[in-house]
Amino acid sequence: MEYKGADIIIKTLIDEGVETIFGYPGGAVIDIYNALYDYRDEINHILTCDESGAAHAADGYGRSTGKTGVALATSGPGATNLVTGIATAFMDSIPMVCITGNVPTSLIGKDSFQEIYITGITMPITKHNFVVRDISELQDTIRRAFKIANTGRKGPVLVDVPKDIILSYTEYEPKERLEIQKNESFDEGELEKLAELINKSERPFIYCGGGVTNSESYKELRDLINKNKIPACNTLMAIGVLGYEDELNFGMVGMHGRVSSNYAMENADLVLAIGARFSDRVALNTKHFAPNAKIVQIDIDKSEIDKNVLVDFGIVGDIKVILKNLLPLIEERNRSEWLATLRKYKEKDYVPEDSEDEIKPHQVMKYVSEVLGEDFIIVTDVGQHQMWAAQYCGKTNPRSFLTSAGLGTMGFGYGASIGAKLANPNRPVVLITGDGSFHMNMNEVTTAVKYGIKIITIVMNNNKLGMVRQWQHFLYSDRYSQTDYDKQTDYVKLADAFGAKGYSCSNIEEFRNSFDDSVKQNGPTIIEVKINEDEVVLPMIPAGGTVEDLILGW
Repeated sequence: MEYKGADIIIKTLIDEGVETIFGYPGGAVIDIYNALYDYRDEINHILTCDESGAAHAADGYGRSTGKTGVALATSGPGATNLVTGIATAFMDSIPMVCITGNVPTSLIGKDSFQEIYITGITMPITKHNFVVRDISELQDTIRRAFKIANTGRKGPVLVDVPKDIILSYTEYEPKERLEIQKNESFDEGELEKLAELINKSERPFIYCGGGVTNSESYKELRDLINKNKIPACNTLMAIGVLGYEDELNFGMVGMHGRVSSNYAMENADLVLAIGARFSDRVALNTKHFAPNAKIVQIDIDKSEIDKNVLVDFGIVGDIKVILKNLLPLIEERNRSEWLATLRKYKEKDYVPEDSEDEIKPHQVMKYVSEVLGEDFIIVTDVGQHQMWAAQYCGKTNPRSFLTSAGLGTMGFGYGASIGAKLANPNRPVVLITGDGSFHMNMNEVTTAVKYGIKIITIVMNNNKLGMVRQWQHFLYSDRYSQTDYDKQTDYVKLADAFGAKGYSCSNIEEFRNSFDDSVKQNGPTIIEVKINEDEVVLPMIPAGGTVEDLILGW
């Protein structure tokens, strides 16, 4: 039986198991939306405020589940509004398929209304992208896009469909999803060599990244840590991979990581990097990174080996498979001497002071975790609030801390929260944002209100662009250029205008009361948390610095 291209797009998404898509209609995709009307009982569409919100929502859906998020946009400005969201997913290896409409094939290259060369624009920020030129290839192209997005190192894929293809007819029959093949191969000799390095080392240290989450290998990682008593740290992308209270977990490493984890990296004799790419926020000074250690890197992506830091030994493959086969080769150890040294490093960790008179960010995070327990999802935007959330969130489960780590996208948070909540309807979702980031995405509150999506938003408001201002203080002699935000936004009235409920808090007791009430609400809430403009994220190692450059006070 023949179907129109628009119908084939929707039917193929259903075949791929897609339950929810995020998008915004327009002329080039109006026929896809017409088809959606017929399949509205089989697939759920969320109309965001703009396409950037759709991209971030698809990202949040993918981050919180491991499934492939889907965004749909029209041509021209609709497609370009997806770009930052695509780049965000690309930098953090998040599976996503974006489908864009385009002008008819006969009008491409003629500066037609709302024409844009979106595949050219997105080529550097997608795993792959397609322009469908033949209606007979449409179904299989979409199927391939899903396979690519979730195979190997995950990431976004874009499929651009000209309007004449959307309107054309061809035969269609349901097909099973293309099998996502894992790289099950490994070199036994390499594993034996790695096991020997681990077993003989006296001061090993594990540095794990987002690849552990993407490969679903956190259990195998914890088994390795416990069997050989190897202390470990995590990147921003790997929060929740390690048990928060575990004795061998030294928390986040790098620019705003714990003092103890940075000292451990400095003094280790073996650093095992698992699913981590030596970002410049961790390897701040690549010429002085883990100077006393042999460095081993395990990654699914061969191009990451030796890219930022030259390693002594690299293994390419699926982390779960590698760790599973490595474990039998690992000896049981107690490492009492090394752990005793690390406990002394822990005594140097920065501990912020509590206050009842004003709001301290760490108290906010600890109270949220205390009230909601373990099974909730934290989403953040980017800035000081992001680092405070990372430092004090207390997460011990993967896929529970969602943030734009690689691209650092202000405005990511609300859309991602929508995607996360729709993918996990029974789990509370809390967005931690700053006044700067919130003003970039607050229009999506209306999306949450429309669909009754319960998101608790905590806006840490210092009326400043806090992270840049912090750098201006420490590195630029208090030359505060354009970081005095000073918006006159009334967050309570704003929430009311959007149809949400708002609160404003000036001390920690007011916050506790507001948060308790927000938990009882059925819809989205916004809690303004007024913090001192001089609150800073500590500890801090300046870019290009080492542990010798640690900043621990104002």
